[in-house]
Amino acid sequence: MPTLIEALQKSEAYLKERGIDRARLEAQELFQHALGLTKIQLYLKHDLPFSPAELERVRPLITRRGRREPLQWILGEAGFYAHDFRVRPGVLCPRPDTEALVDAALALIPEGDGDPFYVADLGSGTGCVGLSLAAARPRVRLYAVDLSDDALACTRENTEKLGLKDRVAVLRGDLLAAVPPGRPVDLVVSNPPYVLPAEIEAAMPEVRDWEPRLALDGGPDGLEIYRRLIPQAAARACVGLAVEIGHTQGPAVIELFAQAGLRDLQLKRDLGQRDRVVVGRCPER
Repeated sequence: MPTLIEALQKSEAYLKERGIDRARLEAQELFQHALGLTKIQLYLKHDLPFSPAELERVRPLITRRGRREPLQWILGEAGFYAHDFRVRPGVLCPRPDTEALVDAALALIPEGDGDPFYVADLGSGTGCVGLSLAAARPRVRLYAVDLSDDALACTRENTEKLGLKDRVAVLRGDLLAAVPPGRPVDLVVSNPPYVLPAEIEAAMPEVRDWEPRLALDGGPDGLEIYRRLIPQAAARACVGLAVEIGHTQGPAVIELFAQAGLRDLQLKRDLGQRDRVVVGRCPER
């Protein structure tokens, strides 16, 4: 019977052969998840026999990752901003770059426990953007909007996990049309699909073969959704709009903001110092 460290090393080699750059770390994470162990507990068991029952718990997860299924889907969660969000197959995995969108939006939301501040998160996915805002600002009331049933289920799960059900409405529909007329909207935030089809085909297998095209494909020039979303937000929001962009799309999206009458336009960068977010304020009404 092999020891745990021998099984771990064999799994690492398997993942490395299949192009996983962080094979050792990911093998450890999958073992921890399958066996219900912390990192320290896993280390302390390195020299102990690895039973067939334990192998049967680990093997399916290693096989899934070897097929380049996203690690977050297998683990069932992903860290984002200040929380761990549940993730499921069919829903876009949260990216660290998107935390720049949360930072930009928080700058537009008053702190404290004053009057409710209504945020519409369009294309909510896991809910990581809108729910991070609601968790950080007690006055936020959130409309989480998506077209995907998988995404909406994931958003509901994370809403409950974070204890925010009394401040969040999860809505199925197309952009702001999902928010009933007459309901107030102060701020619109969105991480819309903006990737060019050719870029999706050239992406890592985790993205190209697994993640939902609905959440990625921005049309021939990557700007299709922005052309609909920005005028809608400018016409309805009272405070402003913040959107994530591809790192080359800043000038084009800023021009769309300007055409819609938004002002005080800003282009903000992510942690990698790439253009990532465009922010604008709505004209006074």
